[in-house]
Amino acid sequence: MNLSLIIPVYNEQDTLPHLFDAIYQTMNSLDQSWEVILVDDGSRDDSLVILKEFAQKDTQHIRVISFRRNFGQTAAIAAGLDYAQGEIIILLDADMQNDPADIPLMLAKLDEGYDLVSGWRKFRKDNAITRNFPSMIANWLISRVTGVHLHDYGCTLKAYRRDVLEGFRLYGEMHRFIPVFAHSVGAKITEMPVRHHARKYGKTKYGLERTLKVVLDLFTVKFLVSYSSKPIYLFGGTGAILMIFSSIAMLYLLIRRLFFSIGVVGSPLFQMSGMFFILGFQSMLMGLIAELLVRTYHESQSKMTYTIRTTVNLEHETRD
Repeated sequence: MNLSLIIPVYNEQDTLPHLFDAIYQTMNSLDQSWEVILVDDGSRDDSLVILKEFAQKDTQHIRVISFRRNFGQTAAIAAGLDYAQGEIIILLDADMQNDPADIPLMLAKLDEGYDLVSGWRKFRKDNAITRNFPSMIANWLISRVTGVHLHDYGCTLKAYRRDVLEGFRLYGEMHRFIPVFAHSVGAKITEMPVRHHARKYGKTKYGLERTLKVVLDLFTVKFLVSYSSKPIYLFGGTGAILMIFSSIAMLYLLIRRLFFSIGVVGSPLFQMSGMFFILGFQSMLMGLIAELLVRTYHESQSKMTYTIRTTVNLEHETRD
């Protein structure tokens, strides 16, 4: 299988017939084997009925996964990835705001040597205040924190080489952070403008509350990418800063006591410095415990702390 197209579906009964028309028009024009995995995320309309009808008509290309309830877009994408057989993975929304006709252009970008091509809704057809502006803030923040600079993390339309998607699991709203995880294993990433259409059927499933979820997930992603293999840098660094601040405060109190005869114990700074020293010491101990957990995690599952793109004149050997 060359291509796997993964599409989460939630209450899109009116859109699905148009989606399938667009998919067939695009995918049949490609000289490659392909499959479409549609994940019904607990739809409460007739979406699943329509999906099953298309799957019965085309057993070669259409696969359907049905959740017992609504688990969210990230879970739907994760399920699609688990069942996908293609060497190239393409993610797409079911609402027809993304255009399947952009897929061949993204595949051409992959052929230029990239591992991940991210869509950029340069001319986005959404509400400027409730959708576009919060998205701009979130994209800027994610780019600054992670160092992976993309204009549009929220665009589902992306193309991946399968090997850059292995080795991590998706939770929460973390599907938008896949480029960050891919970058952490050395993937070559680019982005390209894609078409974006106004929604014709149904209503959007996302609101402003999603921005808060993205920000909270960003903390997790930053930790996993930067400190998951060396947590002592985070906990130990924080502890060291607290202990240094505590030591400076104690030194200040001592100098003030020796030269100006001002009491130490009665000063609020004394209690603060003592508290910071204890917190700093505890943070270092937490870092050591986290180091033990990381080593147990990697060694118990034989997980490597590196990834290899390719080898020359070298066969893979397992080590006992």
